[in-house]
Amino acid sequence: MRIAFDVSPLSHEPTGIGNYIRGSLGGVADAARDRHELIAFAPTSPEGMRRIPGAVAGMPLELKLRLLPFAHYWRQAWSRAGWPPVERFLGPVDVLHYSDWMFPPQRSGVRSTMIHDLVPLHHRDWVTRRTYSMHSRKYRDALNCDTVFVNSEFTGQDVIETLGVHPSRVHVARPGIGPAFGPDGDSADLGAPYVLTVATLEPRKNLQVLVDAHALLGGRYLLAVVGGAGWGEQPLLDAPGILRLGRQTDDELAQLYRGAAVVAYPSRFEGFGIPIVEAMASAAAVVASSHESLDEASGDVALRAAPDDAAAWAAALVEAAERRGELGARGLEHARQFTWDAVGATMVAAWEGAR
Repeated sequence: MRIAFDVSPLSHEPTGIGNYIRGSLGGVADAARDRHELIAFAPTSPEGMRRIPGAVAGMPLELKLRLLPFAHYWRQAWSRAGWPPVERFLGPVDVLHYSDWMFPPQRSGVRSTMIHDLVPLHHRDWVTRRTYSMHSRKYRDALNCDTVFVNSEFTGQDVIETLGVHPSRVHVARPGIGPAFGPDGDSADLGAPYVLTVATLEPRKNLQVLVDAHALLGGRYLLAVVGGAGWGEQPLLDAPGILRLGRQTDDELAQLYRGAAVVAYPSRFEGFGIPIVEAMASAAAVVASSHESLDEASGDVALRAAPDDAAAWAAALVEAAERRGELGARGLEHARQFTWDAVGATMVAAWEGAR
């Protein structure tokens, strides 16, 4: 097969979706090696022309980028117009797999997409207007796809029930874990025991409950916050004992996971919850929101607390820190099942079956 794989989101700083695209692309490249041809493509901005080649460096694939100033608007116009077909730029393809930023037209072959979650449909107030507009159109196009990949059983059932995609077309491909995340290596030292949370600052990440729990603990731990500035109403992070660390590289984040007394993930809704399994792979103890969208990432290892109960969070953080050794060992075992090789094998098998 000749597989075209949209990598447009790799033009920005890596987030959960960007990391999934890069990891799944690497898994597909390995699964397709010596059997199928893989083309990573993107109509992209000058920034994308700089970032994307580095993101896919070393993968056995062909990279085709098209420079377009104001690339976002061109991608949206292309998707809505339904012309010209992607074959005009890439030649014949047997599979077209697109991601979160566009749904390009094609003449023939397997049509494929990835849906990380349906947050824009369920909670429009948790996303920006641009995100809602972009994703809602893409969700409608999922009905035209032969394969729809999701990152959890929870999201898969949501796609079936909310979008009406036939169950036979939905394939679960849970995220893998990057090579930086493991129990061995340096651990961060912030000068005192700390609770670590990793999230872009936006409404559904629910960091205020963690700030409130931190206050209830009266300085027992520092609270270290990793992630971009995001948007919307912001948690109150200017209190004593709270450290804003901004974005971190994978190597820096792994050191922070390894050094944490406990890792906290209070999100109200996720497609999966990658930081949970990254933390477990780094032998950290984890407390996660009790929302069911985090069940698969948490397994029976993470301690759980209700998203709006600061007192429950405070108690769970103390318990997890006290049980750090036990929870860390169990988390390591749980995290071993999540690999990008498995994601790639799932995708390639689904495309072969859909031809």
